[in-house]
Amino acid sequence: MLNMKVLILCTGNSCRSQMAHGFLQSFDPSITVCSAGTEASGKLNQKAVAAMKEIGIDISHHTSDSVEKYLADEWDYVITVCGGANEACPAFMGKVKHRLHIGFDDPSHALGTDEFIWSEFIRVRDEIKAGFWKFYEENLKMK
Repeated sequence: MLNMKVLILCTGNSCRSQMAHGFLQSFDPSITVCSAGTEASGKLNQKAVAAMKEIGIDISHHTSDSVEKYLADEWDYVITVCGGANEACPAFMGKVKHRLHIGFDDPSHALGTDEFIWSEFIRVRDEIKAGFWKFYEENLKMK
C-alpha cells in the first residue's frame, strides 16, 4: 500500500471534496490525497472549514483547484462526491486504476435558518466521514 494516491472530485471543490480530503488524510497521513473541481470555485466554503475544525481537522490551508491540474498524474483512486440528481458528476479523463462514486448532498445549497443550514453541514460532514472511513477500511487500510 505504499504511496497510494487518491483524487477526490467534485464540481466546485469548496465543500464536500474538501471535507472528504481532510478526513481521508486524517485516517492515514501516508496517503497522497488531493481534491479538485471541474468548475473549481477557487475558495473554500467557510462553513465546511468550521464544521471540520469543530472535530479537530484543519482544512483551512487547502486550496480549491481545477481538475486540469491533475490530469497528467496517475491515480490509484478517483472518487466523485457529487450527490444531487441535478448535479453533473464530473468524469476524470486522466490515468486512474479505480473510479468510485460516493455521493453526498451539497450543504452549501441548503436554504433556511442559520441553524438549519449549519445542521446540514454537520449532517453531510458526518456522512462523508462514515463514507470515507468505509472506503478506507475496505480499500486502503493495511490488512
